[in-house]
Amino acid sequence: MSKIPNQRWHIADSKPAKVGEISSSTGLLPIVSQVLVNRGIDNSDLARIHVNPELAELSDPLTEFPDLSTSVELLKEAIAIEDKIAICGDYDADGMTSTALLIRALRHLGADVDYAIPSRMKDGYGINKRIVEEFANTGVGVVLTVDNGISAYEPILHAVELGLTVIITDHHDLPPKLPPADAILNPKLLAIESPYRGLAGVGVAYILAIALADSLGKIEGITNQILELFTLGTIADLAPLVGVNRRWLKKGLRQLPHSELAGVRALMQVAGVKTEEISLFKKLDSTQLQPDDIGFKLGPRINAIGRIGDPQLVIELLTTDNPDIALERAKECEQINSKRQLLCEEIQEEAITIVETKPIPWKELRVLVVIGENWHHGVIGIVASRLVERYGVPVFIGTYEDKKKSIIRGSARGIEEFNIFEALDYCRDLLGKFGGHKAAGGFSFKAKNLSALEQKLSEFAHQCLKIEHLKPLVKIDSQAKLEQINLDLYQQIDDLQPWGIGNPFPVFWTPNVRVKEQKMVGKNHIKLTVQEIEAEVEKKAIAWRWGEYLPLPRTLDIAYKLKENTWNGNTNIELEIIGVRLPKTPVNNMVNRVKSQPTNNLKKARFSHQGRIYACVLQDSPGELRIRNQQGKVLAISKGNKFGLLGTKRHNAKQVDVTQPHYYKLIKAALSALEMK
Repeated sequence: MSKIPNQRWHIADSKPAKVGEISSSTGLLPIVSQVLVNRGIDNSDLARIHVNPELAELSDPLTEFPDLSTSVELLKEAIAIEDKIAICGDYDADGMTSTALLIRALRHLGADVDYAIPSRMKDGYGINKRIVEEFANTGVGVVLTVDNGISAYEPILHAVELGLTVIITDHHDLPPKLPPADAILNPKLLAIESPYRGLAGVGVAYILAIALADSLGKIEGITNQILELFTLGTIADLAPLVGVNRRWLKKGLRQLPHSELAGVRALMQVAGVKTEEISLFKKLDSTQLQPDDIGFKLGPRINAIGRIGDPQLVIELLTTDNPDIALERAKECEQINSKRQLLCEEIQEEAITIVETKPIPWKELRVLVVIGENWHHGVIGIVASRLVERYGVPVFIGTYEDKKKSIIRGSARGIEEFNIFEALDYCRDLLGKFGGHKAAGGFSFKAKNLSALEQKLSEFAHQCLKIEHLKPLVKIDSQAKLEQINLDLYQQIDDLQPWGIGNPFPVFWTPNVRVKEQKMVGKNHIKLTVQEIEAEVEKKAIAWRWGEYLPLPRTLDIAYKLKENTWNGNTNIELEIIGVRLPKTPVNNMVNRVKSQPTNNLKKARFSHQGRIYACVLQDSPGELRIRNQQGKVLAISKGNKFGLLGTKRHNAKQVDVTQPHYYKLIKAALSALEMK
């Protein structure tokens, strides 16, 4: 028996007045204008700026960041007196690209610069006293944090007491008490409407590097390089792609195919990112990388190092100018990422087995807590995200930190109606360390508290989640017909890039689609050919990691993203299926459309269809439509039945699927004739 994902759909409300205004003023298709309205871009002026961010006036970061001038002066002085500058980064893609960006910029400006990145396994997140003391013992004069430091009050205080100058560049939420640094650059200190508010750590580092280089009159020769690193880090960190992020990323994505960095070129080579193929509607000078190339190819290979490898590898990759060294490091990244993928698959399978064989009553608890042995701490967050995708429930996944199984360390991922940080804070009396934000977090606790923690998380979940929330959410922008899916639509959609947080990839849906072909491809994917029942247009489609749902039902409503596929010089727009559901108005209920019935419960009509003459009868009780051709063959269909009977006599008639286009169109023509009576 066919089965489908257990999902809930949220289809955005249509706003015809605003959509019409934007479409008429900008020339955008109505379906594209609806996407913009769904993003809060509800007038033509905002729409033009969204498509071309360069049209917006941008305030000077020196006027926005109170401590930017101070930071620039401190670094200029350090460079002038040849004082040693040390960068303390983080082990994720944002932290590593931030570190590489400032190393490149400071070396270009003549600084004596070194760096340190804490170990994910040994140190945990952020600067600590050990790193501070190592800096002090090696003659460092200025400590510069990137993508961390705003919550490190004690380590920063220790650095100041040791006589070090400290500049914090970070983007995480502000603690109640700020560290006693000499300067702090954090967009969370800015007004909420500031275009710089959504910067990731690498964005703050980029602003500092540009301001410093400009102040020293050495901006030439470094801008493109650090823009590339800004682009990599911002997309890989899932920063909101609005404000200056959007403006600068549009430039960065055009720059990356012509990268000036040996490490980026090598990484694109081993990751299979093609930069020479030009889309049919792209001009040669507008070639750009897609955000997915970073999000699904380059970013994971960088992040994998921070998860299960040595971050120094990525710093060397992104700071070397030697192509041979760059290729060697890129190949190491590829190997480690392959290992990371295998670890994720193994842990995911083990976790699903635990959930379904134990079994864990996550629907009753409204939260899923799953603990396993010998799972790698660096990848369980990825597995948590996949479990959320599978079950549609907040997931807290952990593994034992020591051989005695006394401490459990874990990661959490949430759903839209659930705040991970608030849930962890609610359980603070049972936890050791914890932190995070609405969508994700990390934590540790004594293993003896496991049962109590699960119950308290469930208690919190019952306060904010209803049972209907426990399904994966598919957020949809607009309904579309398959005949609308063409290169023109895709080009306009493509102009709304880059995609990410705050500007998600558009999702469309089409009802009553017939699945003409479906087969397994790769390890666990379904490749399909679909056709809208009311039209002749067919589309190729892919459903990633949906192998368990093969075969899908023959008729479905589908939700999908658009994807461009170029093969042997031919470009087609295909569908990436992300949601399906059984049709709300199936074809076999069309007889309900004819509401007025004569007193004898019969309604008759003659009609022409595709050059042939037919007679039809609709009987209100028992709710049957019969269509007869000139040869005496009858198609009979009853309300609520997907299958009809076709033949000259009922006893020898064959069963047919009336959702197939030929029968569907015949039925539609018959009903139209009856409605005219």
